Amino acid sequence: MYVCLCNAISDKVIRSAIHQHQPQSMQQLRKLVPIGTDCGKCIRQTRVIFEEEQAKILDMYEVA
Repeated sequence: MYVCLCNAISDKVIRSAIHQHQPQSMQQLRKLVPIGTDCGKCIRQTRVIFEEEQAKILDMYEVA
């Protein structure tokens, strides 16, 4: 699903960047993926994805 229509960025691109680079904040994620550079409507959904993926990463470390 496209999260950012202005830059044609999908949720898969965002999730992949989070897993590959493990940014610790939205600001770090925005340096990796050009989210919110135009209209900004994608920021809310990106934050939801960021929080979901951060929780998954934490769960992986707890299991290991």
